[in-house]
Amino acid sequence: MTTLLLLQQVDPPTPSLLAPDAGLVFWVAVVFGLALFILWKYAWGPITEALDERETRIEDSMQAAEKALEEARKIQADNERARREAEQEGQRILREAREEAERLRNEEIQETRERIATLRDQAQEDIAREKQSALDDLRAEVADLAIEAAERILGEALDQSRHRKLVENMIEELPKN
Repeated sequence: MTTLLLLQQVDPPTPSLLAPDAGLVFWVAVVFGLALFILWKYAWGPITEALDERETRIEDSMQAAEKALEEARKIQADNERARREAEQEGQRILREAREEAERLRNEEIQETRERIATLRDQAQEDIAREKQSALDDLRAEVADLAIEAAERILGEALDQSRHRKLVENMIEELPKN
């Protein structure tokens, strides 16, 4: 048994994981620091960089969206203004067309009235000429009949020019109708 005891004494005791040991604490701290450094250098740095980059892209996208929204509002306002101007221009054109149509209609009416008046005056002149011509023809016919009647009554033929002069004097003494 003595050998057994000796063997027991020669083997160092196995350390317990729950018991604090300075060497273990040191190596755990070194490994933890090394792991922290490696994570910081190769994982957290790129991750935070990517997050910062993503945040910047998101902010830029939001600003671009706001600019686009503002531009869309501006375009919409411009379109609305252009639509109102086009409506006003259309109404102005319609109003001018109506006024022009009314003016042309009034001119046409005036021209028609003038033509009617001209035609009426011409017709009255034509009637007066025809009346005068008919009266002249009637006088000539009456003079011829009167001369013929006088020749028959007198039984003798008088000089044609003398008879005509007598009849014309008599006709002129009659009231003119």
